[in-house]
Amino acid sequence: MAKSVTPHNTCPMALGINVLSGKWKLQILWNIYSKKIIRFNELQRELGHITTKTLTDQLRELEEQKIIKRTVYPEVPPKVEYSFTELGQTLEPVLKSLCDWGTQYLHEINVEAE
Repeated sequence: MAKSVTPHNTCPMALGINVLSGKWKLQILWNIYSKKIIRFNELQRELGHITTKTLTDQLRELEEQKIIKRTVYPEVPPKVEYSFTELGQTLEPVLKSLCDWGTQYLHEINVEAE
């Protein structure tokens, strides 16, 4: 489940890294940011080669950390949607900045390769 880091007497950077670390977490968060609300199967399709178990585990960690919320609709078949919590929405500028940096970095390495 969620990695345990005690918020008391912890470096804020270490706490942030703990919440966002993992091979898939930033990609999951980017997809939720891009779509605002996303269903499990749609998220799994967008991510590509992620197993159902890994995606489930990562989503549970993000939910336990109060970054995303899981909404279950009582219908058959069950409908489950994921979106940001109010706290999770505070990550949106971070995700946007990281995307902007990645775009700039890609441009720079392509220019150097020419």
